Amino acid sequence: MGNRSSLLLREEEIAQIQEETGFTPNQIERLYSRFTSLDRGDCGTLSREDFLRIPELAINPLGDRIVHAFFEEGCSDRVNFRQFMQVLAHFRPIKKGKDNKLNSREQKLKFAFKMYDLDNDDKISRDELLAILHMMVGANISEEQLTSIAERTILEADQNGDQNISFEEFCSALERTDVEQKMSIRFLN
Repeated sequence: MGNRSSLLLREEEIAQIQEETGFTPNQIERLYSRFTSLDRGDCGTLSREDFLRIPELAINPLGDRIVHAFFEEGCSDRVNFRQFMQVLAHFRPIKKGKDNKLNSREQKLKFAFKMYDLDNDDKISRDELLAILHMMVGANISEEQLTSIAERTILEADQNGDQNISFEEFCSALERTDVEQKMSIRFLN
């Protein structure tokens, strides 16, 4: 059957994706092979169902939220390879002197913020925080404990007293957190 994935990506496409995302040509080709293996319909795009067949996402308590992030931009029900790579770039480790706009600290924080902002209103409410906590810990912690954690988090992070966490407040709360390291995945080394 051969390696069809290398035949479908042209050198100029690889160069453009490398420029946009910071991935190496080898990483791009290997991720393209993974992408095409998930594309059951051979139409060059992935659906939400295709993503949910990824075992690591299927067992991740935030798997649905992560999959949702791939579909945010175009509001489409399918994602092409370039869109796929742009989302994955948020998780590429930052290399000294080679900052890329998609995996900068600010972009990683924006991505994380969107995981919590369930209604896309640019703020995290107590109920949204509680819903995410439920996804992450399930029934392992009592409802009272989860509510206490959500309320305490809002109290500590909410600087303007509106009972919500804005993106700026989110960034401030994570100021001393090594987001660059925590939101990095080693890709196909």
